Amino acid sequence: MFEINRLLLITTSEMSRTPAFDRAESLAKAAGAMLHIVAFDYVEALAVAGLFDHQSMAQAREGYLQVHRHWLEQQARFGQCKGLDVTTEVVWAKPSIEEVLEYVNDFRADIVIKDVQCVSAFKRVFYRPLDWLLLRDCPAPLHLVTDAKNPLPSKILAAIDLSHLEELTQGLNVQILDIASTLALSCGAKLHLLNVSGWTMAGDLGVNLQNLTMEESLRDAVNDAQEEAFDTLGERYGVTQVRRHRVTGTPHTMIERFAANNAFDMIVMGTVHYRGVNVFIGSTAENTLNRAPCSLMIVKPLS
Repeated sequence: MFEINRLLLITTSEMSRTPAFDRAESLAKAAGAMLHIVAFDYVEALAVAGLFDHQSMAQAREGYLQVHRHWLEQQARFGQCKGLDVTTEVVWAKPSIEEVLEYVNDFRADIVIKDVQCVSAFKRVFYRPLDWLLLRDCPAPLHLVTDAKNPLPSKILAAIDLSHLEELTQGLNVQILDIASTLALSCGAKLHLLNVSGWTMAGDLGVNLQNLTMEESLRDAVNDAQEEAFDTLGERYGVTQVRRHRVTGTPHTMIERFAANNAFDMIVMGTVHYRGVNVFIGSTAENTLNRAPCSLMIVKPLS
């Protein structure tokens, strides 16, 4: 069973309380976990000026960081008043993927929490935002928060993929359900299970390979095998029949629509990424991130 002992909240440099703060505190309290809050702060003007007057700019930088430290410590005290174990740190560095991953690896978080970074489709053509890079490279489960309407999740949707052999995804479906069931138990939330069947992805296009390439008898056999595996997982994790859902359609579209229509607070889903290879599960997670109707928990196979 997945254990939640250490939560890492990556916050912005703006010194404003975002939805991820409320979600992180709520999860920490529900799970009895410690929460560490880190902010990556970097002012280009101070860095450039420091090249000409190192001592003066070092003092100016320290004064600037001290203001940020005091603000974060104040947020920590709010959590400590609620009985939480909260620590903070401000790091003088750009929030690059290299800096963030190094910090995540050193801290050894069970879950990394961060606000969703809203980036237009036009801008995504030219660069990948930090969220997308973390989705592919963050070693810990990544919780991207869209809003704090319900700081403590009350409805959680575990979206699994049965179109691949478990050996190919290194037991990813089990990991998704381990995390989702632990969160549901900790938060007192209702856990639902969803599988989008019969589809695969080619780039951003959904192609129904069962209808195109399989004879009816083989298609039925595959569907029966997936349904049996689906029910086995549902029973193993105590998901009642009424909370098990199988639909057909393009995966990210159906996941988004189902979550929005049923007012879920969190989607737990997996991603598998091999560099230089377009992988169905990873593409589904990236497409869902782009239009998420609620917060996401992204899970990767154990390395």
